[in-house]
Amino acid sequence: MKAAKLIVQCLENEGVAYIFGVPGEENMDLIEALIGSSICFVMTRHEQGAAFMADVYGRLTGKAGVCLSTLGPGATNLISGVADANMDRAPVVALTGQADRDRLHKESHQHLDIVSLFRPVTKWNTTLPIPDIIPEVFRKAFKLAQSEKPGATHIEIPEDIACMETEGQPLLVQWLHPGGAAPEQIDKARRIIAEARHPIVLAGNGVIRGHSSEALVRFAEKMNIPVATTFMAKGVIPDTHPLSLGAIGLETLDYVNCEFLEADVVIAIGYDIVEYAPHTWNPNRDKKIVHVDLSSAEVDSSYIIKVGVVGDITSSLEALTDRGDAHAATRSSRYRQMLRDELAQSDRDTSFPLKPQRILADLRSSLAHDDIVISDVGAHKVWLGRLFPCFLPNTCIISNGFAAMGIALPGAVAAKLAHPNRRVVAVTGDGGFLMNSQELETAVRMSTPFVVLVFNDGGLGLIRWKQMQQFGRSAYVEFNNMDIVKYAESLGAKGYRIASAEELAPVLRTALSANTLSIIDCPVDASENLLLTQRLGTLP
Repeated sequence: MKAAKLIVQCLENEGVAYIFGVPGEENMDLIEALIGSSICFVMTRHEQGAAFMADVYGRLTGKAGVCLSTLGPGATNLISGVADANMDRAPVVALTGQADRDRLHKESHQHLDIVSLFRPVTKWNTTLPIPDIIPEVFRKAFKLAQSEKPGATHIEIPEDIACMETEGQPLLVQWLHPGGAAPEQIDKARRIIAEARHPIVLAGNGVIRGHSSEALVRFAEKMNIPVATTFMAKGVIPDTHPLSLGAIGLETLDYVNCEFLEADVVIAIGYDIVEYAPHTWNPNRDKKIVHVDLSSAEVDSSYIIKVGVVGDITSSLEALTDRGDAHAATRSSRYRQMLRDELAQSDRDTSFPLKPQRILADLRSSLAHDDIVISDVGAHKVWLGRLFPCFLPNTCIISNGFAAMGIALPGAVAAKLAHPNRRVVAVTGDGGFLMNSQELETAVRMSTPFVVLVFNDGGLGLIRWKQMQQFGRSAYVEFNNMDIVKYAESLGAKGYRIASAEELAPVLRTALSANTLSIIDCPVDASENLLLTQRLGTLP
């Protein structure tokens, strides 16, 4: 059989349902081999969109998302999305075409050393020098992409390899079943927690990947310890739970950070320092840290651990819960109440353009607990991360490792394919929206109905915010937008423009109930960004 056919068999063997990508001359054999396959090829309008779709698909399902490009410029277009997946710990396998091997030794049309280019943004990558090793290479790529910490792998497929004849069959898919932590580490952690005066849990995205949310809540309840989450772990404890403190993620002091000022022991569960730097919550390096994760702790001067409970997170938490006693200290969180009050007061605000708090209050009231929000990167991400209540894991997808703009819209396509019976909202700024807005056509063509909520402030709001803080003025961050409603309609989607605060909630409900792609152009009051900084500046 052709090598390309064997590649497709290996992908089917790994349970791949979708490949996101753009056809090109150097991957035509693989595209041809996909005809009649159980795998659905999703042709995107840009390779970056394909990589972001694979990224979000991997994060939502735990199975490697697959993206495909041709050689040269097609491959380089994948890099931002692949890097985002790698740093956000989302399993992705990227496939790129390459020129025939007989011209790789010299200057040649569209030829780049793609393997070297992808090395810094992947866990592992390689080229296929001969077709006979295809089963081994593909099994390794998926195994490494899906193993802790998950991330991106990459396989380069030279054009002449893809069309060669070969024999072989896919290898048996084997899953790693991690064991529990060492009993002595459990005992040491239990003693540190028992002796703490003000312990606090910091839960990270590893809790979601380990399907350990229920174990985390049981641990917190048994031990009577409050829980803060990173932006990427929102929902691992319901926002309404009395022990939930909310999410931590601002570079400056926020309400939740104030809880860490009082803490003497931090129990970091599934926490990864790429999500939120340790120096922001342990600036004096005086916290006793209990590290609970499947992976050992990264070295950081503000993250020197007292004990590492390394093993399956669920079994480690169950062991700590079984052997622990309820912590006597109780604390009423006035800071957590301040955060809740900030959102509650917003649903009565009628100012226009809308304040970001009002937008989020209306969004939350329009969604079910298991509906999915995909956040882009920008000022709106700060508001969404710190203020938007979540009740279930993986219902608010925020890129806070690599934090690449442009992820929300293509990510929403993947989310709808992964969970067709759940409603999906892509929350984006007007800057991030235009970075991959061409994927609106992909969404219409693939019949993936979701809502795009655009925070429209006519500029790069997050950069403007930071410029105003640092320099007292902004520069080169303003731009003009097209008519977003007409743009949506030109692609076969439904467009809405919000003209008053009272309009947003009913428009959201209408768009969410419609079986079509909808884009909502919502003017936002960007002055609230600096006002937030000023309010938080009065905290101790």
